[in-house]
Amino acid sequence: MAEGDENNGIELKFRIFDGTDIGHRKYASSTTVASLKQRLVAEWPADKTVSPKSQNDLKLIHAGKILENGKTLADSRITFGELPSGVITMHVVVQPLAPKKKTASKKNKGEMQKLNSCSCSIL
Repeated sequence: MAEGDENNGIELKFRIFDGTDIGHRKYASSTTVASLKQRLVAEWPADKTVSPKSQNDLKLIHAGKILENGKTLADSRITFGELPSGVITMHVVVQPLAPKKKTASKKNKGEMQKLNSCSCSIL
C-alpha cells in the first residue's frame, strides 16, 4: 500500500483480556488512538464481567508500547506489511482510573507528620 493511500486503510482487530477479538475492520492511518478507544467502548461486548466506562479506562498496546490518545495510527508507527494476513492485533487492557483520595485537612496533615516523625538522635 502506498503511503497516504487511505482507501485500503490498516486492518486492525483488538484482543481483550479473555482472548475475544473485537473491532475488526480497516481504519485510516489518520485515525487517532482516542477515536479507536471511543469505538471500542461503544462496541464492548455486554456479556463481559469487566467493561470500560469511558475511553480513559482503556489502554491500547501495540508491539509492546502503550499508544497515546493524541497520536494517529501513522504517528504510532503501526506497521502492516510484515504479516501475511495483513491484520494487526492490538491488545486492550481495561484499567479504570483509581478514585481520588480525599485530601487531609491542614490540621490532619500536621497530626500525621507528628505521628510519622522520628525522635531519634544521631550522635
